[in-house]
Amino acid sequence: MVCAGAGMGVDSGLPDFRGDEGFWRAYPPYQRLGLSFVELADPVHFGSDPELAWGFYGHRLALYRATVPHSGFDILRGWGARAFTSNVDGQFQKAGFTEVAEVHGSIHHLQCLLPCRSAIWPADDVAIEVDPETMRATGPLPECPSCGALARPNILMFGDYTWVPDRSQRDLDALASWRRSQLGKRLVVVEIGAGNAIPTVRRQAELASAATGALIRINPREPEVRHGRGISLPMPAAEALGEIQSRLG
Repeated sequence: MVCAGAGMGVDSGLPDFRGDEGFWRAYPPYQRLGLSFVELADPVHFGSDPELAWGFYGHRLALYRATVPHSGFDILRGWGARAFTSNVDGQFQKAGFTEVAEVHGSIHHLQCLLPCRSAIWPADDVAIEVDPETMRATGPLPECPSCGALARPNILMFGDYTWVPDRSQRDLDALASWRRSQLGKRLVVVEIGAGNAIPTVRRQAELASAATGALIRINPREPEVRHGRGISLPMPAAEALGEIQSRLG
């Protein structure tokens, strides 16, 4: 089982938004505007300033569509890994994974802003035009097909009380069922790029490996493993997975 945080995508060229400085290095226009990641990743802007909100998420949607998953994804898929991730970028699916639990949702799916109902639909036909100077959306914005209200990404944002969790919960339930089927087997958990600031992924990895202590924590910044329950590899994702694969023969 692989538990992946934002660090998983860094070797594919994706920013991990670590702190305001890291976010502003990835998005210089927001530094000029004095806006942080936490301020932008807030559903309130879809109601109060939809062009600002969709400028941010529309740019990310295009970035994730253009990104090629790094070699570590293929290694994990070759091991038959099931994935749990806080990432919303869809990189696991792009790399060929079919069993992915996305605890915070996906930018590749939409929901009604209100929401008028609990429908979730693919964002395949959505292409947001973004002014690179202001990072604001300039073209038509997606709408809910049921009521015509603004649509938003089906992502759990900061202070989000209107996120529709149904799609994510379905996949989380499937993962929990699979984990129960592994009882009595030596399940190995590989945690990659998951920090302490939002510890959702680290907690999931520790819980899944609690019975065996078979945890491999790959993290160049925060590799420590509590109580010696596992091993740590202070390395980037692709390099660490490549080294493990080479030693497996």
